[in-house]
Amino acid sequence: MKLKRILLKLSGEALEGKQGYGIDPDRLLDYAEEIKSAASGGVQIAIVIGGGNIFRGLQGTRYGVDRVQGDYMGMLATVINSMALQDALEKTGLKVKHLGGIAIDPICGRMSRKQAICYLEEGYVVLISGGTGNPYFTTDSASALRAVEIKADAILKGTRVDGVYTADPEKDKKAKKYDTLSFDEAYQKNLKIMDLTAFTLCKENNLPIIVFNMNQKGNLLKIIQGKKTGTIVQK
Repeated sequence: MKLKRILLKLSGEALEGKQGYGIDPDRLLDYAEEIKSAASGGVQIAIVIGGGNIFRGLQGTRYGVDRVQGDYMGMLATVINSMALQDALEKTGLKVKHLGGIAIDPICGRMSRKQAICYLEEGYVVLISGGTGNPYFTTDSASALRAVEIKADAILKGTRVDGVYTADPEKDKKAKKYDTLSFDEAYQKNLKIMDLTAFTLCKENNLPIIVFNMNQKGNLLKIIQGKKTGTIVQK
């Protein structure tokens, strides 16, 4: 699959690295270098990153935080992670623009489809924080929405495992990896690739999802180069 424009989805927890909380500077630098390597291949890159390493809206409800209030707190966590990644990317020499589902002057402007596409075509990496800007939607849903908006060729979901398995490979050593899946197969097998809202949006817009191990050096570039790694979900 030839990719000219991608939406890279990263989890906030991935930034914890070995610390188990917050932002690990070594992991941040590793990701920045991987993204720079991929960008050198000529692909246009937009990035959505979660905020679970700082605060997750649903988590807050367990402690009595109002769901809507908690979701907005989670959105702000994604802004913090995006700011950290922006700084790391710029230190590698990449040009970066930061847009958000929530505009926060002077940190990030309001997400605009036309503006994001314009930045991508000008050679910027575009970070899109703040989820959809609305409560009750995950960053999975936000990444699917933004990918459709910018007309991405695929969503690349970076995880800590090398694809989609029949079961959790970290818990079940007999779990088998899928190289390819259709959206219908993934749904019927109840494979937790993305939340249902995000998954449906990808299916309806014929937007492939590639699940891969972001922590394995060189994997992102391999995908950009059309080499097989991870699992691809498509029609």
